[in-house]
Amino acid sequence: MSDEGYCTTDEAAKPPAAEGPPYAECVLCREPTEYPESYKGITLCPRCEWQEAQRTACSG
Repeated sequence: MSDEGYCTTDEAAKPPAAEGPPYAECVLCREPTEYPESYKGITLCPRCEWQEAQRTACSG
């Protein structure tokens, strides 16, 4: 049995990084993110993004 593809991330689902201000607010902590304010959808700051990745990470 192969584990390949079992735990994948969809990099295409991430919003594009902003070139400069204004930045979108994090939906969890309201801190500025690295994404443009014009992006429609869920945006997380780097800290919340990392914490969310830890919560949803695959465990063996």
